Amino acid sequence: MASAAPPQPRPMEGGRRALVAIALALGTFMMVLDSTIANVSLPTIAGNLGVSSDNSTWIVTAFAVANGISVPLTGWLMRRFGVVRTFCVSLVMFTIASFLCGLAWSLPSLIAFRVLQGAVSGPMMPGSQALLISIFPPDKRSTALGIWSMTTLVAPIMGPILGGYISDNYHWSWIFLINVPFGMFAASICWFNLRDRETPTARVPIDTIGLILLVLWVGSLQIMLDLGKNADWFSDPMIVVLAVMAAITFAAWLIWELTDANPTVDLTLFANRNFLIGTIAFCLGYAVFFANILLLPLWLQTQLGYTATWAGLVAAPSGVVAVLLTPFAARAAGRIDARILATISFIGFAVSYWMRSGYTTTASFWDFTLPLLVQGVSMSTFFLSMVTISLDRIPPERIPSATGISNFARIVAGAFAASIITTAWDRREAFHQAHLSEAIGTGMPYRMAVEGMARLGLNATQAAAAVTRQMVGQAYLLASTDLFRLSAWLSAVLVIVVWFCRRPSGGGGPVAAD
Repeated sequence: MASAAPPQPRPMEGGRRALVAIALALGTFMMVLDSTIANVSLPTIAGNLGVSSDNSTWIVTAFAVANGISVPLTGWLMRRFGVVRTFCVSLVMFTIASFLCGLAWSLPSLIAFRVLQGAVSGPMMPGSQALLISIFPPDKRSTALGIWSMTTLVAPIMGPILGGYISDNYHWSWIFLINVPFGMFAASICWFNLRDRETPTARVPIDTIGLILLVLWVGSLQIMLDLGKNADWFSDPMIVVLAVMAAITFAAWLIWELTDANPTVDLTLFANRNFLIGTIAFCLGYAVFFANILLLPLWLQTQLGYTATWAGLVAAPSGVVAVLLTPFAARAAGRIDARILATISFIGFAVSYWMRSGYTTTASFWDFTLPLLVQGVSMSTFFLSMVTISLDRIPPERIPSATGISNFARIVAGAFAASIITTAWDRREAFHQAHLSEAIGTGMPYRMAVEGMARLGLNATQAAAAVTRQMVGQAYLLASTDLFRLSAWLSAVLVIVVWFCRRPSGGGGPVAAD
């Protein structure tokens, strides 16, 4: 006879629940913030540490890969040590690692501390999600998911804004040191209020081989994507070796996890249709979203002369819209089919990306901001709807594992998308520049441009350089609009994918009775 499931702790009430919810959300916010806060600060950090900007991209990649690899361990850690203890220890270690990042004296030391920061932060997001769900009653779980989705979506927007402001006005180390007081506050509140609600623990074995294979295939694939652009991809033997290693270790990992008695990643959860399709749509939607919040600031800074602060501020209104609308979306989630909310989200993303495909090099600040206001509407329903769909009919005791897998897949998809979008951007720029060069050549359009520059006082060399600069800028504009247009079509396709899921039961709550 199967043993009865352990009793679930009673929901919290009143001010205590609000305080704990804020602390849990703050833990998630810090972790997600640190995935993007360094993006706009890379040139500043590189200059301060005396390295090239190409090398400084490891600061972002190291965190993303280490975090993605550690997330699947969440299920095992929470079963072995308890959800509360695992989350609080992870939060404390993250705070310590943030302090060390702020003290880094060289690029290798900063990369090492970023790896540590990413590795220890793995349980933070799924842990906060599971604990938020547990402190709210079943009829308020949409509110819990609304709080979680708000912090998870606003943090990537706030990262570039905060990182840009700090880089332009203070020492770059403060992008990491600001975590210290907030981390101490959140860890204290969570531990003293949740330690008496610890979940049951068990001495379960760890899947060492599965973990090693996971590190190998994710690490190999991410390094291949990061280095491939500068190494001319598969013409470089090292890139070929990395690709083969990633393919082989991924296949071995897949077979091992499906056959091991205690896998690091419980792939049997994908037998649930909503978890399978929901996770696929979640990952693809987030990958497109993350790629675009990386591409736009990059284009603004490198081609249009925006500072790090102003490049970050372009995205600020979308975060404000998301914050204002998420509470309404959370309340609606209890009454509206989550597939409808997901459809609204993906249509909004598609419209936003399509609007960006009409950008010009003379676009104003508000021209860049308007499509992001539309994106803010989508952000308010995206995480909430996708989590509701993915966790439909997942038993309560398997939610930590399910959220761990979902977040692992999403984070890794975002890391891969960051590498792919920058490579595609440069490739499309080269393509358009070649065509523009053929169109302009040394014929009449070129001579007219040079003569016009000469009348402004430029010599022949300066005029040629100015024409070339304009051509490169136009090529990057066309490359950007190409990728925005592609993102719009991908988002539109995901509308169809969502409707292959069944309607979530329980009125949008993440956990349904079996």
